[in-house]
Amino acid sequence: MAGYVEHEVIREDAGDGVILLRSAHALPEPARKTTDWLHQWAEERPDAVFLAERSGPGWRELRYAEALDRVRALAAGLLARGLDADTPILILSGNSVTHGLLSLAAQYVGIPTAPVAEQYSLIPGALKQLHHILDLIDPAMVFAEDGATFAEALGMDKMARRQIVVGRNPGPGMALLSDLTREQAMVEEAAAKVGPETVAKILMTSGSTSNPKGVLTTQAMLCANQAQYRQALPFLSERPPRLVDWLPWNHVFGGSNNFNQMLAFGGALYIDDGKPIPALIGKTFENNRIMNGTIAYNVPVGYAQLRNEMQRDEALKRNFFADLDMLFYAGASLSADVWRDLSDMALDVRDEAPLITTCWGMTETAPACIFQHFPANLPGIVGVPLPGVTVKLVPEEGERYEVRVKGPNIFPGYFRDREKTARAFDADGFFCSGDAMTLVDPGDANRGLRFDGRISDDFKLASGIWVRAAALRLELLAALAPLAADVIVTGENRSEVGLMIVPTPAMSDGLEGLDGALLAGEKARDIAARLARANGDKGSSASITRAVILAEPPSMAEGEITAKGNLNFRKLLDRRAVLVSRLYGAGDPAVIHVQ
Repeated sequence: MAGYVEHEVIREDAGDGVILLRSAHALPEPARKTTDWLHQWAEERPDAVFLAERSGPGWRELRYAEALDRVRALAAGLLARGLDADTPILILSGNSVTHGLLSLAAQYVGIPTAPVAEQYSLIPGALKQLHHILDLIDPAMVFAEDGATFAEALGMDKMARRQIVVGRNPGPGMALLSDLTREQAMVEEAAAKVGPETVAKILMTSGSTSNPKGVLTTQAMLCANQAQYRQALPFLSERPPRLVDWLPWNHVFGGSNNFNQMLAFGGALYIDDGKPIPALIGKTFENNRIMNGTIAYNVPVGYAQLRNEMQRDEALKRNFFADLDMLFYAGASLSADVWRDLSDMALDVRDEAPLITTCWGMTETAPACIFQHFPANLPGIVGVPLPGVTVKLVPEEGERYEVRVKGPNIFPGYFRDREKTARAFDADGFFCSGDAMTLVDPGDANRGLRFDGRISDDFKLASGIWVRAAALRLELLAALAPLAADVIVTGENRSEVGLMIVPTPAMSDGLEGLDGALLAGEKARDIAARLARANGDKGSSASITRAVILAEPPSMAEGEITAKGNLNFRKLLDRRAVLVSRLYGAGDPAVIHVQ
């Protein structure tokens, strides 16, 4: 494996406790637009695999030269349909080769795409989120992979007068995407107008505190982020990367980071049609048995499930780690036991463990801004500023800071929302993230930053003491593993901190329901003991006194789950206010009391 780039951070004390951090390394010259990479690899590595998806027992692979030819023909077809920079394309379906080609074809000639979570079209009751997005984006064209699967969404009244295009199984009024292709000559003039400031796509935020916002994502943002990676992760340039990946392209990490990383470095993206949920995790195991990556991107629960399977399957373990340069976790902190087990497994297969790491970023930052590109051997550290990024740390309380960022990968604003755009930036032009961090070592910025929760998730007890809910949640998830799929910390304006537990099948199996809660019975003692150990001798703001297990899983249709799959804590607490009241009442048999 290639060597690491040492952290080298420039620190400036800007007064009033504000700290500015930036990398001492220069930002390499970015590409002008994403399709420049496609041209480069079609010329240099025409027969190399770019995209692949499952087909029978193996993979259907698309190579760079063919991809360029199909992208240009499809771009010409989009122009022939009258589309331009002011007529976005809404993409309803998930990851596929066709989805990737359509996105690049639109970027080739400057037509924005807006990919959205396929659950908005497929889950009963979630169509109201799609209604909001249709009103905001007002797309000229709507694409779905399968016309039959997405028939209900494509048949809504709000779809009237829009061009409906599908990859297969067209219904009435739908066109096949393959029929749009045209001679390529007409694309040159439109392609010449595409530059760094051209909007490549509009990504929807998670909508955890309000309706989703459309994040304008420019070519410059996407290209700068991959240039930053080129400097921070030299192994990306030393051999073309390979990725087996399920992370959704409607989300910034799967669609901007992972997709473009393969394209920027001439790599191959094998689309994993599995997910870390019971119904689909088997597909992920199978896909990783027949193809391995040089990089792995996943969420902590996905790695925990892979770890468990690799403990049973020696061949999967050896294949997974054989070529792996980096194992990246996103969305939450990787638990210490999973970190240790994955590292030990890697060393069973090879002489050196891969870089196990994470970063910090948001939809508005394309996404990576702060990256741990040197081994930390400790979960939770998100690293140091990438080249070109300035991090502004604004003191909150004690050694805690709000993070604000400025750089070439920061978005210009929200789509059709000047008011929210103005509120998103401070007087110095820094994007205000709303996330909190601490310095790992206040005396040495090279040690990096540690994530310390979302400031808006924090709340006060009735005593006026602050509860750092986001950081506490991560500790409690580790304490309750593998019983809890997620937890919601409660107690705002109350005297004690409580917990609502989203159970895994291992916890809920055999339990009885009681008006939205589960009667834990024998399992209650185990849960209470785990929480008591987690409490230790902490103060009231970090000690759980009571808990309840949710009988009804969080609902995307009701807004309790965001498009990213994260919990919308505010919505869940509001919708289940009666259960919260029961949690703090007396004599309820569903409440687990912690001594």
